Amino acid sequence: MNKNFRIVLFAFTAMFLSLMAMAQQAADTLSLDLIFASRTFAPKSVRGIRPMNDGERYTQIKRDSINAYSYQTGRLTDVIVTSDQLIPQGESQPIALYDYEFSDDETKILFGTNTEPIYRRSSRSDYYIFDLKTKNLQPLSGNGKQQLATFSPDGEKVAFVRDNNLFIKNLTTNEERQITSDGKAGSIINGTTDWVYEEEFAVVKGFDWSPDSRHLAFMRFDESNVKQWELTTYGELYPERHEYKYPKAGEDNSVVTVQVYDVNSGKIMPVDVGAETDQYIPRIFFTTDPKVLAILRVNRLQNHLDVLYANLASGGTRTVYSEDNPFYIEDSNYDNLVFLGDGSRFILTSERSGFNHVYFYNINKKEMKAITSGDFDVTELIAVDEKNENVYYQAALPTPMDRQIFSVSFTGKNKTLLTPRKGTNTARFSADNKYFIQTWSDANTPPVYSVNNGKNGEIIRTLEDNEELLATRTKYNLQPRTFFTITTPEGVTLNAWKILPFDFDSTRQYPVLFDIYGGPGSQTVTNNYGGGELYNQYLAQRGIMVVSVDNRGTGARGEAFKKATYRQLGKYETIDQIDAARYLGQLPYIDSNRIAVFGWSYGGFMSTLLMTKGAGVFDVGVAVAPVTNWRYYDNIYTERFMRTPQENPEGYDDNSPINHVEKMQGDFLLIHGMSDDNVHPQNSIDLITALVAADKDFDLMFYPNSNHGIYTGKNTRMHLYKKITRFLISNLR
Repeated sequence: MNKNFRIVLFAFTAMFLSLMAMAQQAADTLSLDLIFASRTFAPKSVRGIRPMNDGERYTQIKRDSINAYSYQTGRLTDVIVTSDQLIPQGESQPIALYDYEFSDDETKILFGTNTEPIYRRSSRSDYYIFDLKTKNLQPLSGNGKQQLATFSPDGEKVAFVRDNNLFIKNLTTNEERQITSDGKAGSIINGTTDWVYEEEFAVVKGFDWSPDSRHLAFMRFDESNVKQWELTTYGELYPERHEYKYPKAGEDNSVVTVQVYDVNSGKIMPVDVGAETDQYIPRIFFTTDPKVLAILRVNRLQNHLDVLYANLASGGTRTVYSEDNPFYIEDSNYDNLVFLGDGSRFILTSERSGFNHVYFYNINKKEMKAITSGDFDVTELIAVDEKNENVYYQAALPTPMDRQIFSVSFTGKNKTLLTPRKGTNTARFSADNKYFIQTWSDANTPPVYSVNNGKNGEIIRTLEDNEELLATRTKYNLQPRTFFTITTPEGVTLNAWKILPFDFDSTRQYPVLFDIYGGPGSQTVTNNYGGGELYNQYLAQRGIMVVSVDNRGTGARGEAFKKATYRQLGKYETIDQIDAARYLGQLPYIDSNRIAVFGWSYGGFMSTLLMTKGAGVFDVGVAVAPVTNWRYYDNIYTERFMRTPQENPEGYDDNSPINHVEKMQGDFLLIHGMSDDNVHPQNSIDLITALVAADKDFDLMFYPNSNHGIYTGKNTRMHLYKKITRFLISNLR
């Protein structure tokens, strides 16, 4: 071989390998397109799981059918329905297999289609009923879209809401009966809830069937005196205005009453919920006794709870359980009420010990016994097995960042850990609790779904392991998310995680971004996969260290830690985050002059506060949809933690970012959706006014017609993150 030729060949080969290496490096680098415009990193899930009545099988949505499988063997036992059976008359396409509900006897299925969202949790759809015996598909109603369609326990009727009124469809006679007629937008709501109940009590369905299907209890909201808010939609010659009732802190709420409809007589009877109208009814549900309706009643300050039992014969009520709290009642416990026997006993969860635990209560004996105890929080009551007297629950163990599943007897004995693997575990049990479907993930591993033994937790088989996604992640130079703790000068221990920059070199100095939320009971520092922190990984690949710190006020560490911020939101959270930034700024590989913060919603409130009260510590800040004055936010959420502005004006004003704008230093980017029904653009607009008055420079971006999530319109999400990315990178160089 000619020497010169060998030299040329060698040079060409070297260049080719270099180009290949560069291409490989490019392929291994995250991009915003990969994160936000592709499904490259989307984990596979197990969709539409429903336990069947026999306890031995579950149903699952597949591509073009709903199938039944054996828990034990995984064998397909039945094809429940196929897409070609779900083509409405006159249509050419089947109903999308997105969600479904069986009747109690599993002879009929409800499907919703053409769904349009209303607010965060509410929507309206065209519902269809598929009869598994006759294979017949029929629309629930031809008179307009419906909300909250729900089978009666006997499977013969369906209740639903339309235009603020309650209806019942008799599936035998095909009669559609209107139960209420006074429903009116902006005034009276029957059978569903108003905006603030939906948002803050996480309740949309405001009715419940009695176990014998003879009565339908429902909530009636009179929001006539609630003040109205307007949002503007742009795009036409004259913008459209959307009006809805939004009660801000200290303002009037809906007056909520409870009524019961007798299916046979057609009569509606009011239920006595007390003379006080300035209160909340966050839940209603029938006990095991079809003649007894349970009503949860909470005072305006949300520090007193009553469980009322209503007698359907008279409409009278009696208080069977009461609880007081020096701060507030934890609203996530409202769904954790399970009735036993004739309803004279029930299981509930409470923070009465200083940690959230499971209790057994006997109404007749006025006897309360703890089923779980210890310095940890029960985070979910999953199932109650009355026959075998066992409770299944999720707890923040072995650390507040983890979630494990346990079983325990009613007496508190025979406690069994069912999910020994650290990380975050959830479970859905079979009808007889013999099996459960587990979802597990940790900070660096996407979800793994399995079928497990309900007695000892042993994995029977894996349904989905997301191994393909794990393999994909290894190709993109993703850094592990690792946990650490920070002890502040006040002696407070804070949990945190970090993602180090790619090719981290401890002899260099790096900028740091705080990814923050910090709101009451929340956690960003959890040992679960979430979305894989891909945007933070993207920043880490560009030389930015990313951290997240759970300040005082966050959850899963007991009542004292969570409720330390009571009546003064923003004070201790800000102190903790500033102390955390100062701690990190002392580390040799961190540039203390390049510390940034990025937060959304409550996190936006925090990032704005940190750029003012934390000026000189935080140099760059991004606030998306921030609350800037708690007087502007809704009353259920705000008053739970702050009481009313009339009672606690200093708590509202002392930590409002608007009142600290003169301290702002550094580079600040403010972003808001102009159709945000949750945190109104008013918050940012008034902040702008204050910043301008204080002669503070800042960057600003409004997104027309976008709500709190900022995703409405073509390319909006991509534009948002490109904007944030350019701002962070240009100011952290």
